[in-house]
Amino acid sequence: MTLNLKNYTAETMLLKLYDKDNSPENLQQVVDLLNDAGVIICPTDTMYAICCHALKERAVERICRLKGIDPKKSNLSIICYDISTVSRYAKVDNNIFRLMKRNLPGPFTFILDGSAKLPKIFRSRREVGVRMPSNPVIQEIARLLDAPLMTTTLPFDPDEDSGYVTEPELIDEKWGTRVDLVIDGGTGGIEGSTVVDCTDGDVRIVRQGLGNLLE
Repeated sequence: MTLNLKNYTAETMLLKLYDKDNSPENLQQVVDLLNDAGVIICPTDTMYAICCHALKERAVERICRLKGIDPKKSNLSIICYDISTVSRYAKVDNNIFRLMKRNLPGPFTFILDGSAKLPKIFRSRREVGVRMPSNPVIQEIARLLDAPLMTTTLPFDPDEDSGYVTEPELIDEKWGTRVDLVIDGGTGGIEGSTVVDCTDGDVRIVRQGLGNLLE
């Protein structure tokens, strides 16, 4: 079975994926691309995001350049499939584990102390953002990849047509030549995740987004 592509060019692909019953061949194509240090745009449970295999430092550097992120000054974020995976790449005590279990999967980013298993580019800062979106498409990709995804939301300019961050075909029009694959998972949102800082032994909401934290 071939990829279900729209608007295919030599530079990029727009791939339609659904909440369930996707072609195994299509999913494997995405995983192979990520394992080869490719960069994709994918839906989450908040906004569309630019993603790559978090352990492929070359791909992480490419995303930082695309979005103008200085990893020495900004926390980078990862998507994990489940909480047991989170504990490999971030330090999670019992209280934070229970908090995450009550709220994930969901529209939250938990700021945690990162572990040495993350590439050097993540360790420029002590902390790492951890996400477990409830979106079935990104969940399945993370499960099959069996590794964390580095993630950053598409930049949103309030003066620009919101379709360029919510509608896959417009996202592809703007970003398609700068990434390797745009995944069409339906219309996305314009509100980010709720960011929860858990690094100082306390729990502090530093940005209220889509999620309402259950403490």
